[in-house]
Formats: sequence, structure tokens, C-alpha cells
Amino acid sequence: MTFRAIRVVKGSQGVRAEFAELADSDLGGGDVTVAVEYSTVNYKDGLALAGKGIIRSFPLIPGIDFAGTVAESADPRFTPGDRVALNGFGVGENHDGGLAQRARVPGDWLVRLPDAITTRQAAAIGTAGYTAMLCVLALEDAGIGPDRGEVLVTGAAGGVGSVAVALLGTLGYRVTAATGRPAEADYLRTLGAAEILDRAELSEPGKPLASERWAGALDTVGSRTLVNVLAGTRYGGTVAACGLAGGSDLPGTVLPFILRGVTLAGIDSVHAPMPSRVRAYDRLARDLDPAALDSMATVVGLDAAPEVAARILIGQVRGRTVVDVNA
Repeated sequence: MTFRAIRVVKGSQGVRAEFAELADSDLGGGDVTVAVEYSTVNYKDGLALAGKGIIRSFPLIPGIDFAGTVAESADPRFTPGDRVALNGFGVGENHDGGLAQRARVPGDWLVRLPDAITTRQAAAIGTAGYTAMLCVLALEDAGIGPDRGEVLVTGAAGGVGSVAVALLGTLGYRVTAATGRPAEADYLRTLGAAEILDRAELSEPGKPLASERWAGALDTVGSRTLVNVLAGTRYGGTVAACGLAGGSDLPGTVLPFILRGVTLAGIDSVHAPMPSRVRAYDRLARDLDPAALDSMATVVGLDAAPEVAARILIGQVRGRTVVDVNA
């Protein structure tokens, strides 16, 4: 039996993505084989399909997310028919990923889906949504509840930002959504944003300490934006940082930390331990409005994934893109 996949190969003419018919014997190692139903297109997938250095061995199937049902398992924790999802663990970077109709991975990497989440919804959530939930949990664990005041989300129209706005809005927070795409203002208000902020207000050099505004923040951008977010965070506030769309540097000062007691909470979604993943999915099942998730998700077939990947690299994709690998 063969299955269809996108595979990134490296040859004399460089790195390129191609469609291929493969067999299970072509897959990487693991003790659980999954019949993939849905994958996604994330920024990392855009880099992978463009041959921009994220893939470490060739040939490789990209796709850092997938959801489907177990087809075969040598892991006693999983049996055929179990509904599972995978996010991170280097899948799509150094292990065959989800942009295919089959995947084989270690059982230690799989999350069993809560009954309330379908495989399509799990893909719409993906690494972006699961990361957003980890950030929300970090704010809650730091005592930043809705009663503490306004919460900022940067990169709000992207995948992480969209889910974060929806989650925080549902939980009763007053959300300010920062975006560089004014046309997405109505979309963000529909998700739960109370105020829209032009990202330009955060991207230019600012004061080491600005007026105290946000009780907490979720930052997907990094660099100068994160510095300005920290500078405007209230005394005792917390900022959850999970991205570097604007750069990996942090050109600021320690003043927000030592004069206002601000906490910078780093969020790693790739290698997060399984209890954190299960906690995040349980909360997503409870707190993420399915209608909001549907409104931010676009479903495409496998053939369209490379084109979407190219657009995501230049900021032309809103919310989440789900790939129906069997369409």
C-alpha cells in the first residue's frame, strides 16, 4: 500500500519540495503508525517547504502538526482506532512529519485527544493553539486573572495570536490585540479583542520604562516589540514569550524586572513535557469556543499546502490553515 506525501529533497539543484507516493517502509522510526487525517501549515512549515534551513536531514516529510487515528501500534498505551495528535518534538524538522497520509512516531510524542476535540479541530488548534494555551496557563499560574486588568496579545492575527485572543476573551479578560494588519480589526474583535493596537507603536525604540498599562501579555514577536511590551507592563505583571517573528534579540534593560517586579515567562512548545501537553489540551477542550476556532481556520487540500506555505512567510495568512491530507 502506498500513500501520498509532500517530501523535501536535496539534490544538485538545491532543496525543493515535491509530491511523492511512498510506502510505510519510507517512514522514519517509531512504534506507532498513524493514519493522518489533517495536518497544518505553520511558519516553520513555510521555512521547510522553501528550503530555508529548518530541515536537518533529507529527504524528509515536513509538517510539525498532525491529527488522525492509530493504524498500528507496538506501544501498549495505544491501540488501532485511537484518536491522537502530535505537535513539535522535531517532527517536520528532523523526523518525518504530518504533510502525508501516514506518519510513524514514538508513542511518547502522541497526545490522546479529549472526547470534545475532533481530529479536524485538533489540527486547527495545532502547535499554534496549543502554544497559546501554554501561554494562558503561564499567566494564570502567575496570578494574572481577568480581575488584574488589561492583557496584550502581539501578532494577534497570526495562528498563536488568534487562538490566544479567543481563549482570553472567553475567560473574561479585556484583550488588546496588536497587529500590523488594520484590515483584520473586525476579525480580532469577533474573536474577543476589546481594543486594536497598531504594532508600529511597539516596534520602534521606546523608553526603558513606559506608562504601566498591561497586567500581562502574550508575545509572539520578540526583539524590540517584546522590550516595549515589558516596559509597559504593570508592577508585578507577567509576559509570556513564545515567538520571534520580529527577531531573536532582546535589546532592552533590566529595569522592568528590578523596578516593577515584572516576570518574563518563556514558553517552549516543542519539547514541553507530556503532563503540560495534556493539561493544555484538557483546557482547550473546555475553554476554546468551537465556533471561534472554526472562524479562524481555513481548510485546504494537500496540493495547496506549498502555496499557503509561501504566503505565510510574507505575512499573508490569517489564523490557522488546516490541511486535509486526503482531499
